[in-house]
Amino acid sequence: MAGELPEYYFRVRENGAAVFRVDTENRQRRIDMDQIAVINIKNGDVKPHGDRKLSDEDVDAISNWMAERKALLARRDIDDIHRAVDYLNITTQWVQSKAEDDQLDDVTDALLLAMHDLRSVLVRKKADRIMRARGEK
Repeated sequence: MAGELPEYYFRVRENGAAVFRVDTENRQRRIDMDQIAVINIKNGDVKPHGDRKLSDEDVDAISNWMAERKALLARRDIDDIHRAVDYLNITTQWVQSKAEDDQLDDVTDALLLAMHDLRSVLVRKKADRIMRARGEK
């Protein structure tokens, strides 16, 4: 192989990953992947696979992966929100310049309700932050 394989492989699943130890040191020179754990990124659970005991090295690798994964997911979340702002601007331009009456009839109520809901939450959250900054809450 051209490069060194990592010692661990994390198969991403919804809310976490299945963790495998990668082994290339065998007689057949095959890549063997031995599942050692299942992790839940949401609640931090790490469940060893079967009757397995995780080594300190396993626990460290899993902890590092979980921290990196949480940071990646947080970056993706904020990036999605920035995209949503762009989509709102593009939608505004579409409504102003291209939308036909039947198209507007199809989306107006849903957009108005979603924007009203978003505005209400944003205003409430901003007020909470201002009150906390003033020490009033």
